[in-house]
Amino acid sequence: MRQLFSWMRKWWPGLIPLAMLWIAAIWTSTAHVEADLSARSVAELKDTVLDKTQIAASGRDVRLSAEAFSEEGRRSAVSQIEALSGVRLVNDDTQLIPAAKPFIWLAERDVVRVTLYGNAPLPAIKARLLESARAMAGSTEVVDRSGMARGAPPKFDAAATLLLDQVGKLKEGKVWLSDTTVNLNGMARELGYREAILAALKNLPEGYTIGENAIRAPPYVFNANKDPVANTVTLGGYVPDNNVHAAIVAAVGRKFFNEKVVDNLKASAGAPQGFQQAAIQALGALSRVSTGSLSLSDKDVKVSGDALFDVAAQQIRDGLGGELPQGWKFTPDISVRPSASAVDATVCQQLFSELLGKARIRFESGKAAIDQDSRGLLDRLIATALRCPSANIEVAGHTDSDGDSAANMSLSEKRAQAVADYLVQAGLPNTRLKAVGYGSTKPIASNDSDEDKAKNRRIDFVVK
Repeated sequence: MRQLFSWMRKWWPGLIPLAMLWIAAIWTSTAHVEADLSARSVAELKDTVLDKTQIAASGRDVRLSAEAFSEEGRRSAVSQIEALSGVRLVNDDTQLIPAAKPFIWLAERDVVRVTLYGNAPLPAIKARLLESARAMAGSTEVVDRSGMARGAPPKFDAAATLLLDQVGKLKEGKVWLSDTTVNLNGMARELGYREAILAALKNLPEGYTIGENAIRAPPYVFNANKDPVANTVTLGGYVPDNNVHAAIVAAVGRKFFNEKVVDNLKASAGAPQGFQQAAIQALGALSRVSTGSLSLSDKDVKVSGDALFDVAAQQIRDGLGGELPQGWKFTPDISVRPSASAVDATVCQQLFSELLGKARIRFESGKAAIDQDSRGLLDRLIATALRCPSANIEVAGHTDSDGDSAANMSLSEKRAQAVADYLVQAGLPNTRLKAVGYGSTKPIASNDSDEDKAKNRRIDFVVK
């Protein structure tokens, strides 16, 4: 026994280094195994859809912690780790992200930024929506305050992307999804965008419906300005289509006989009902002022300017409101231009001739009713007559040679009398006026063409 103890005392010091080498070998081998398992686990899950993933190996055991976006995805991730060679046990700490009911996503635009709220179903979809929002917003700041949740309806990303495109058409407002119900509220950035949004919503994925579409359009504006110094009528704002555009420009040509038309009109949808009639009637009122402007904003009409004499001012104030379509509102701002200095009969005749050389008084075809397009010209003839209070005026009616001469004579007399009556209503004494019809007996052009016939169908003012 003493020999055994003696032997152990001799070899004991040598066992300590041997034990240390054995422990080091085991530790090195275990660390290598754990690092290898961790690396292979991370590689195995690189294409899976998980969030906040953490992997830790302890020996040949792997602990997996992550948030999954579906039960299938969660189970698949655990199974992939379990299938790795060398893995003895998987400690499953995965969990599902919360479900949202209803599933809500929202994009809101104000004057300084676009903000995303609500939830997206996957990180990749969340990132794509943020990218789409930035592309739509341009230089406008985009803030993403959305989270992630389960429960998104089918084709959520397609519906949300389409709605983001509509945010680009808003000046301010919001669009949002509540499950498969689409809602919109706000002010369109330009005319026609409300209609464009409505058209785009027809392309929503199948199964999606419109709950509320409260997109408002900016006012539909049309305006005209009459400048006697530049001798122009400038048109601005919007018209609904090319046909209405052409009709308005043609009306300006009839009503404003001496001014150059500056046409800055643009086509846009969204015109209120009765727009064409209201615009043309308002232009008729503008044609009667010496200088002024008109504006149509939705169904509100305002005409401002200086009428040529008192009766004309009152006629404009009282008349246009009754000529507008139902539901339209008229606000007149009409003053009277100071009276021009009096002139003698010779100058008066010259002024009449200049005016009637630029335009003619129009009548309904074959009748003695004065066309409304001639009101602007008549007002200028009346203003001229008021400048020569001592002159007597013959209102002479003429026709072309078509038809029966007796009928032409009668028509010319009736038309001359209609003009004389109009002048009396404007304040001229009937004692200064005499209506005479000459039929086709005093042509100023041949009657061989439509153009020459039109020249012969006329009203002349002759100072006596």
